[in-house]
Amino acid sequence: MRRADRLFQIIQILRRRRVTTAQRLAEELEVSERTVYRDMQDLIVSGVPIEGEAGVGYALRRGYDLPPLMFTEDELEALVLGARIVGSWADAALARAAGDVLVKVDAVLPPRLKNRLADSLLHAPDFHVPGEVTAALGDLRGAIARRCKVFLSYTRADGQKSQRIVLPLGLFYWGATWSLAAWCELRDDFRHFRLDRVERLEVLDERFSDQPGRTLEDFFQFVGGEKDKT
Repeated sequence: MRRADRLFQIIQILRRRRVTTAQRLAEELEVSERTVYRDMQDLIVSGVPIEGEAGVGYALRRGYDLPPLMFTEDELEALVLGARIVGSWADAALARAAGDVLVKVDAVLPPRLKNRLADSLLHAPDFHVPGEVTAALGDLRGAIARRCKVFLSYTRADGQKSQRIVLPLGLFYWGATWSLAAWCELRDDFRHFRLDRVERLEVLDERFSDQPGRTLEDFFQFVGGEKDKT
């Protein structure tokens, strides 16, 4: 959890409870009590009216609330639609995160905008994205973040099968399917792999580092060069 998210969570917990100990906060947030003490001090210094002390408990002064977020109605519609798309078309972890975003936004919106958030008529059905595709997204997101190589058992559009070890660089959604942009060790070049054609995927322990000519930025230049040839 990012520190900014943790500070927000502390305020939300204090809003729900009259008094909360540092130990209980540490257990709920899965951090040390020392971290909680430090976060509390930073919140107090920043002006959040927290009362209490270490070893006793903490309470949020009655009547305090986070400042309302100022969104236009169109901005809220965009936020809701984006979150619903992620919730329907991405992996389970991102789907939960998208739902949490809407909950956090709803918690701090002024009453006039709360209804707009709840009554949005924009929806994103999930029936057209295969479950095996969304299941692979979480593994690939983790591999990209940790810079781990990935083994793929892949079937091309013409039916030809191959096995590859790739350096995953980015994930792209095209409206009907997801694809992985990667540096392919077999072809010694950039390749795009449709996730609905991946038969087996394994994240390897072997790490890789950015090399000139093999980064995501280089991939975009490669794609741009291919377009210029058409």
